[in-house]
Amino acid sequence: MTLKLCVAQLNFVVGDLAGNAQKIIQAARSAYADGVRLLLTPELSICGYAAEDLFLRPAFIAACDDAVKTVARELAGLKDLSVVVGHPSGGDNRTRSVAVPTRHNAASVLREGTVVATYAKRELPNYQVFDERRYFTPGQDVCVFEAGQADEQGRRVKVGLLICEDAWFEEPARLTKAAGAELLAVINASPFHVGKGLEREQTMRERVLACGLPLVYAHLVGGQDEVVFEGHSFALNLDGSVAGRAPSFIENMLFAHVNRAQAAIEIIANVAPERTTDADLWDALVLGVRDYIGKNGFPGVLLGLSGGIDSALVLAVAVDALGKDKVRTVMMPSPYTADISWMDAHEMAGRLGVRYDEISIVPEFEAFKKSLAGEFKGLAEDTTEENIQARIRGTLLMALSNKFGSIVLTTGNKSEMATGYCTLYGDMAGGFAVIKDLLKTTVFRLARWRNANDPYGTGQEPIPERIITRPPSAELRPDQTDQDSLPAYEVLDAILERYMENDQRIEDIIAAGFAAADVEKVTRLIKINEYKRRQSPVGIRVTHRSFGKDWRYPITNRFRA
Repeated sequence: MTLKLCVAQLNFVVGDLAGNAQKIIQAARSAYADGVRLLLTPELSICGYAAEDLFLRPAFIAACDDAVKTVARELAGLKDLSVVVGHPSGGDNRTRSVAVPTRHNAASVLREGTVVATYAKRELPNYQVFDERRYFTPGQDVCVFEAGQADEQGRRVKVGLLICEDAWFEEPARLTKAAGAELLAVINASPFHVGKGLEREQTMRERVLACGLPLVYAHLVGGQDEVVFEGHSFALNLDGSVAGRAPSFIENMLFAHVNRAQAAIEIIANVAPERTTDADLWDALVLGVRDYIGKNGFPGVLLGLSGGIDSALVLAVAVDALGKDKVRTVMMPSPYTADISWMDAHEMAGRLGVRYDEISIVPEFEAFKKSLAGEFKGLAEDTTEENIQARIRGTLLMALSNKFGSIVLTTGNKSEMATGYCTLYGDMAGGFAVIKDLLKTTVFRLARWRNANDPYGTGQEPIPERIITRPPSAELRPDQTDQDSLPAYEVLDAILERYMENDQRIEDIIAAGFAAADVEKVTRLIKINEYKRRQSPVGIRVTHRSFGKDWRYPITNRFRA
């Protein structure tokens, strides 16, 4: 007996219930015409992931229910087709003085116009970016349904349904098999971070080997605020081998044939090749920018192009994501801007064919100093005057944004955000922080990767070599370099990775060979700059711990490790 199934690895928009429903309907009709009799869509495909506090609104849950009914009704005439859709279900029990949530993160099996089964997610993640216990109640039951056309003995494939986190624990799969499942279908919305795709495959391999069932993993693709979902749906056979894999960071219909050979189930599908870390990083940034701009309806982006590595990388990402016609750059020289910065910025804009404008900040800077001369009389220039320059630039960019509607992309990286090497209302001013989760050393590495690779067919190296090789500088005072204020980035980033991302103790970091003065300085800067990070724009998460939902520390805080 053979069942042809399809994983609809699709990009949904949170809250666009009608649009999401139509996307599912179109995918189902197309797949059915190709002989598919089981279509899997990702977790919460009806409403998008994650809808956050929209889940608390009864009107939202009711609208999701209506969207599920629309999908069922529109596909009613497709005989023997089973479609799995993810959606919230339930509501609040308000018979008590305090509302008791009874909502579920659910999935329903639709067949010939009716809901033949509904499953509620049992394991609710509440770590990193996940906050599902705020919204949902765990399910208690298992779900096994039949899919496909009956064979001569009247048998169909018995499919056990799990949702994302369920498959990271042994019990849900074990109970599903005990209920008669021959194949596990796992629908998911698991945010990307570096290495997560292969980690999922390995964990699902362990699940397959432990429960003795083949598995199909249907995953979401797309950007949603600070998180990106990379797709990378896959199928595993009984021995844990990869039977099929969808490409990453694009919508895809992954078709698979499920064959019952005697008592065993075998899956056959196309297998996309494994990818490098830097290819994943680049495509995550590109998809994050494309979806944030597109889904929120901005006509384009603009950014301050300084001639430095950070703005150069952001520009290259933006052009790959949006095309040159939707990207505008502005060079805003100060009295301390080096000639080579001017030249390199102009050259890069020319290579990529984007609009390039120059607006000197010298008149504004002199006017500010004149206005403050009385207040600052007798005081030497310091970071105050440096920050004034950054804030003038931020004001100019935001004025252009207000006038023309394009959103400002900020260019600060994770190393700067961690240590406060950035200016509130200056270079932090903007709407979307593209590289806020990239350490500075990763910025350099990724710039070299992009120059060596051309995934979007631009035909040239986008970043001039001198931008990559010259010492980084904010150019806010004469002969300034970043290392005047910070340890070498190789040292700084290694400390940040250990302390901020992996929660290592200060003593352990010093014991690993880092200078105590460097460790104390970096960890102190992380602590005292929390107030700045709270005011930074949302940006793309690409590590397992980013500044945002992953990192929740009080601003007012006297604890010192």
